[in-house]
Amino acid sequence: MRLSSVQIFQQGISAILDQQAKLNQTQQQLATGKRILNPSDDPVAAVQILDITEDLALVDQYKRNGSLAEGQLALEESVLASVGNVLQRVRELVVQANNATQGPETRNTIATEIETRLDELQSLANTRDASGEYIFAGYQSDTEPFARQGNNFSYNGDDGQRFLQLGSSSQVSVRDSGFDVFMSVPSGNGTFDVEPNTANTGAAVVGATSINGSFVPDNYVVSFTQATPSDPITYQVMDSSPAVIAGGTYVPGDTIIFPGVSLQFDGVPADGDSFDVTPSIKQDVFTSLQLIIDDLKNSGSSSAATAVVNNGMAQGLNNLDQALGHVLGIRAEVGVRMNHVENQLNINESFTLQLQDTLSNIQDLDFAEAISRLNLQLTALQAAQQTYVKVQGLSLFNYL
Repeated sequence: MRLSSVQIFQQGISAILDQQAKLNQTQQQLATGKRILNPSDDPVAAVQILDITEDLALVDQYKRNGSLAEGQLALEESVLASVGNVLQRVRELVVQANNATQGPETRNTIATEIETRLDELQSLANTRDASGEYIFAGYQSDTEPFARQGNNFSYNGDDGQRFLQLGSSSQVSVRDSGFDVFMSVPSGNGTFDVEPNTANTGAAVVGATSINGSFVPDNYVVSFTQATPSDPITYQVMDSSPAVIAGGTYVPGDTIIFPGVSLQFDGVPADGDSFDVTPSIKQDVFTSLQLIIDDLKNSGSSSAATAVVNNGMAQGLNNLDQALGHVLGIRAEVGVRMNHVENQLNINESFTLQLQDTLSNIQDLDFAEAISRLNLQLTALQAAQQTYVKVQGLSLFNYL
């Protein structure tokens, strides 16, 4: 087989270029620390790297969501703590106002402070986050949720809850609807409510109320009768049918019991005085405070007027206790969600480490092997260059 000089030279140059290409790739691998520079280097591994990279990006988004959720929940928990403090202070003021030593003037002063607390409560309910969104407005986060017109309060948000995805199968609510927090508080003791008739003229005051057995929801009326001052005071309880379901003689301090209800009364009622016992309804906390303010501002010094105030304060204390328990329950739920976010962040962090370890095993370069290969390729390149020098000098013209 005959080889021309051109072929011999071309083979030598090709050998040098091939060794240079291999050497260049190894040098790039060492410079980047990556074993795979192009998908063609290892197609299977390249696909695996793409999948893992996408998973890492997704987990990174979950981690950012988790950090955002932590901030949102921490803000809500802080606001709810402040709401609880406001309600607790109002409760202390109501207990103070319900004291027999208080007169109309001092009760009016207490009402003024409660008005300030009511304004503070509305301000807390209209709290915004760092991005300017109202945290208790549901999905209507750009609309101020709680508005006041006179003594009436309205909610302009909705019942929506905003969720953030923390994992492929994990999400958490980062906000609570203002309707659920402030507008949906059970009245009375949570089961039933007791309210004196506005026409009462006696001094009877409702004390402790409790559930006695199974309460049958209905509208009950407890009425008192005393035909003449020398007659004993009697009472009867009627349901909505109307049918008498309980009755007896009343002595101040007695407890009136009928199916599902236990009511303790103090003071002497007037003939015809009555009290309505109705199932609890959902009432907003703002109205509960406003009713307390109205009772305190309209208080008088007569025994009947004092009874009106005492009944109003007793009813207000029940409503405040329900509101405090309601807010505390929501705070507990927020705390549970915060723990869930923290646990999920730890899970995401562990998953990230696993993915990074797997990715490293697939794409990272073995530096010891690469350096050995580099030295071998340098030697091969030098050999190819020296061989080419020798071959290109093999010509008969050199011997003429």
